[in-house]
Amino acid sequence: MLRVVVLGAAAGGGVPQWNCGCDGCRAARSGGHELHRTQASVAFSGDGEHWFLINASPDLRQQLNATPQLHPRAGALRHTPIAGVILTNSEVDAVAGLLSMRESSPFTIYAHEKVLAILASNSIFNVLNEKHVRRQPISIREPFEPRLTDGARSGLEVMAFAVPGKSAWYLEGKTHPGGENGDGDTLGLKITDKATGKCFYFIAACAEVTDALKAEIDGAALVFFDGTVWRDDEMIRAGLGHKTGKSMGHVAMSGEGGAIARLADLAIDRKIFLHINNSNPALLPASPERKATEEAGWQIPADGTEIVL
Repeated sequence: MLRVVVLGAAAGGGVPQWNCGCDGCRAARSGGHELHRTQASVAFSGDGEHWFLINASPDLRQQLNATPQLHPRAGALRHTPIAGVILTNSEVDAVAGLLSMRESSPFTIYAHEKVLAILASNSIFNVLNEKHVRRQPISIREPFEPRLTDGARSGLEVMAFAVPGKSAWYLEGKTHPGGENGDGDTLGLKITDKATGKCFYFIAACAEVTDALKAEIDGAALVFFDGTVWRDDEMIRAGLGHKTGKSMGHVAMSGEGGAIARLADLAIDRKIFLHINNSNPALLPASPERKATEEAGWQIPADGTEIVL
């Protein structure tokens, strides 16, 4: 039985963002905890006992403390049910949480060689002692079975695939440690329970919904998809930035080429937006954007949402 827990649903900075006074952040500060979101990550398990994370957000310590399934085993002096972390990109909001896992518990980091090269080039990640924390490269379109910390099989299969995107913003204008050629900076994941055949997709960053991507996820039981911005020029219109969503590697929810319209004809049982920016009006429960999102069959999850497939 495949279990998935949404650890965080927000984009970088979370909701409310520490230095932001936009409508969403003001509402989150004044309207109660139900509007709060930490930065995007999910955990999944095939047996409810051993867990893997997809991305490690800067809010990871807070997320782990808020998630009983990921607490140490009762009576154990040192223990974690987390066997591995799978990285889909190298943005700060996907990798910074690794630094909160530096206390010598064994686990494996799975990532494309381009992302591993970025970690290797930054000495701060050396606090993850490689005697305890393995770094295993993954390849596009080559399924693998992540292992438990004792080497036992997990019964799960992970397949990474390339989606339109870009390298981390902090590398703009700089030499990429993993090289500029080829895919690998932005990945989607297909996670399958080998015993039941149940699967879900995780795509937290995507600059364009291509026909190839549509064919990949058509018929899925569950898809987590990039919901960073409602409209492409949202940050500019709100006076919060000078970049469009697409220039940051994120397709808008709305519009002719947006995720809602482009994925409307697919047979997906459950569609959930993730990595939602504080500027996105769909976060607000009473907004027309939220109504349009839900009428189109999409969900905006709360942190802690658990799904069983």
